[in-house]
Amino acid sequence: MFRRETLEEIENRLKEWEKLVQEETKIIPEREKEFRTLSGIPVKRVYTPLDIKDKDYMRDLGLPGEYPFTRGIHTTMYRARFWTMRQFSGYGGPEETNRRLKYLLKHGETGLSLAFDFPTIMGLDSDHPLAHGEVGVCGVAVDTLKDMEIIFDGIPMDKVTTNMTINHPATVLLAMYIAAAEKQGVPPTKIGGTTQNDPLKEFIAQKSYVFPPEPAVKLAIDIIEYCTKHVPKWNPISISGYHIREAGATAVQELAFTLADGITYVKQAIERGMDVDQFAPRLSFFFAAHIDFFEEIAKFRAARRMWAKIMKEWFGAKKPRSMWMRFHVQTSGVSLTAQQPENNIVRVAIEALAAVLGGCQSLHTNSMDEAWALPSEKAVKIALRTQQVIAYETGVANTVDPLAGSYYVEWLTDKIEEEAWKYIDRIESMGGMIEAIKKGFPQREIADSAYRFQKEVEEGKRIIVGVNAFVDEDEKLEIPLLRVDPEIEKRQIERLKRIKKERDNSKVQQRLAELRRAAERGENVMPYILNAVKVYATLGEIMDTLKEVYGEYKEPILF
Repeated sequence: MFRRETLEEIENRLKEWEKLVQEETKIIPEREKEFRTLSGIPVKRVYTPLDIKDKDYMRDLGLPGEYPFTRGIHTTMYRARFWTMRQFSGYGGPEETNRRLKYLLKHGETGLSLAFDFPTIMGLDSDHPLAHGEVGVCGVAVDTLKDMEIIFDGIPMDKVTTNMTINHPATVLLAMYIAAAEKQGVPPTKIGGTTQNDPLKEFIAQKSYVFPPEPAVKLAIDIIEYCTKHVPKWNPISISGYHIREAGATAVQELAFTLADGITYVKQAIERGMDVDQFAPRLSFFFAAHIDFFEEIAKFRAARRMWAKIMKEWFGAKKPRSMWMRFHVQTSGVSLTAQQPENNIVRVAIEALAAVLGGCQSLHTNSMDEAWALPSEKAVKIALRTQQVIAYETGVANTVDPLAGSYYVEWLTDKIEEEAWKYIDRIESMGGMIEAIKKGFPQREIADSAYRFQKEVEEGKRIIVGVNAFVDEDEKLEIPLLRVDPEIEKRQIERLKRIKKERDNSKVQQRLAELRRAAERGENVMPYILNAVKVYATLGEIMDTLKEVYGEYKEPILF
């Protein structure tokens, strides 16, 4: 039987061990400085109970499914069901995307995730001058309800859940999805999925904004309010740290800025008159899984605990589900390299494993060719198979939060939480995230972090295999790449012209006028957008109508 040592005995043993280390190892002080997480947190040589001596197990960790949910929001986690395997997909026109979605479902994908092209993301129709050359290139082009109907042709919308990565035009794309489902005979009460609908992170990181911050957030709350009343199985928002991380943020910054965005949305919904326990259970989150394995796991555990505290202590949530942080994870795009792209398979597997050990609810695994192009069928199948191998072969899903109690993981979880709270407190002192964005605070922090990381890579202080070490000078690209046919743009524009000619244009103008008046009155615009979508008003027409009321955002020069 093991004897429990006192902390004093452990401390004395550690001192003796340090002497041994000094005698047996050549210690280079400069080298010691290099052992840091990607966030810059110094990592010690070894961790012991001394590093978590102040931890109260039940207060800080509890059991899975218990407040503060550090160990997971579900009591059984993956023993009951695996995470949703949701590959981010979409390219070309609706026809090509329909084929890719069916391909992935055939090979075992358990949830759909739609990627839209840049014109759609910016609320522009395919025939807009700024859309030329971009139609269908980085995702699927969607101009009208007809396009959404084609995307889901032969896919029963009451049998799948769909994530839509769309933000400022989220009201329009959600309305199209609802209308397409109704055409299949599926009522709004039976559709499930998520709209990203996170406009704040656009100003911070991704920069695909349309409206100024205040009306952009107003539209996000419109979706939350509408879905709470009419689309109960839908997650109306996916508060997103992924793009913040991809822009160069550290894990700590990603966590802090994401939670600060979430705090803003909850405050705005409550000010709208909504009860926190009515809408909070449908809030969801979206994080990156980067390459620093233990830091990512600790980040996910800290995120759950922090959000539970925020919802309970800041906003008075009473339902445990209102305190849950349910989150989707995507492996890191910026960690992928164009050099030696097959190495990306290994990177993605490690990042996906961190997401699973961190307790994600759904997961997208990037494909090895994404530093070059959108995923080919071969590459995306390997990415999906990566999730399946983790799920069915490794055994990591057999027990909940298997790294709990690790001295290092628990210390790192606490440290990340501590550093994230500092950021949140600073943002709150500025008046909240909208004011912080206007001051350029998160933007500058991310830019500084991105610069520091790149400097470390270029100076050789951080090794990227195949890029600044183990370089293959004779390397040739030997993987197939997906090429988007430029004829797709012509086909998309021709369909758009045909729809405009065949629809009832007087009815379209009537519905757009009703939308404009509702926006001017400050009403929830979702019902009016849905009415406009159903008569085949285009994405661009609806967004232009809203721009007339809300204006467009011009980012101030920060640097």
